[in-house]
Amino acid sequence: MSLQTPLKSYGTVCCFGELLLRMSPVLHQQWIATQQMPVFIGGAELNVATALAQWNVPVKYCTALPDHYLAKEIVADITSKNINTNDIHFSGSRIGTYYLPQGADLKNAGVIYDRAYSSFWELQPGDINWDKVFQNVSWFHFSAISPALNEVVAKVCKQALEEAKSRAITVSVDLNYRAKLWQYGIAPSTIMQTLLPYCDVIMGNLWAVESLAGLVSPIKDSKGVSNERLKEAAIESMLMLQQQYPNATSLAYTFRLDDVYWTILKQAHGYYFSKEYSMRTVTDKVGSGDCFMGGIIYGLYHQHPAQQVIDFATAAAYGKMHETGDATRQTIAQVNQRLLQ
Repeated sequence: MSLQTPLKSYGTVCCFGELLLRMSPVLHQQWIATQQMPVFIGGAELNVATALAQWNVPVKYCTALPDHYLAKEIVADITSKNINTNDIHFSGSRIGTYYLPQGADLKNAGVIYDRAYSSFWELQPGDINWDKVFQNVSWFHFSAISPALNEVVAKVCKQALEEAKSRAITVSVDLNYRAKLWQYGIAPSTIMQTLLPYCDVIMGNLWAVESLAGLVSPIKDSKGVSNERLKEAAIESMLMLQQQYPNATSLAYTFRLDDVYWTILKQAHGYYFSKEYSMRTVTDKVGSGDCFMGGIIYGLYHQHPAQQVIDFATAAAYGKMHETGDATRQTIAQVNQRLLQ
């Protein structure tokens, strides 16, 4: 029986994943000398929810947090952004954190995770009342970061997907690969191959698809490779991904290279490429992929034409690279203005 779900442009988008505190020190001991370290509230799925709320899409955020004053201050801040927080599960005693020096990239070796035994890390199947969570929900979004934590959280994700599909809810996934997280002895592709069949919208890139879906990339890396060859490789990879997961109706890849940023969207009727953006003046790369994912959901939710979907998502992601912090603060008008530049 097909799991494919027709896209619905109504209802609430539910984003599910771990909330994280990003500690962002200035290195060379400046953070010690000044006794200061900026803290940003983020997490891949919360960043997506924040973008969607900023763009007037009804959205709720589901995670697990400890029941203490710090978590309550965080929840109040999220709620103030017009994100529904009623289904946050309070349990455990830790908020997940990670350390990333200012100006660094999450894919950089400098990232330090401190997430073991957080409230989200300790989630068990059955802890979350999905029947309640999915009331009035038409779209469910998660990322590969959650099942990367441990095998039990992967089972929680599987349960969520089963519940979503039983209600004909559209499912999207961001295949963001974090090698430092997959440490529990099961190959990432083994886990993700049990989750991807439920997904209608899949976002990633050549190498994340190789690591998480087990589909070998046509090229090893992007260094010295022309954009034309990268486009050919993306099409080859997307064809393999579509054959492996035929229920997916939309596939989106990003190419965030040293000097240029561009993306591609595949739907049944063709491939759609964004314009190319220069990477010379980037401020903060963290959350740009989440902003792109938010843009894809925004466009598909409203059933915009495919070219408009990829153009808006790419412009939004590029705009995020010029903002400090984990989540975008751009308005729809600001993203559309960037499209005209």
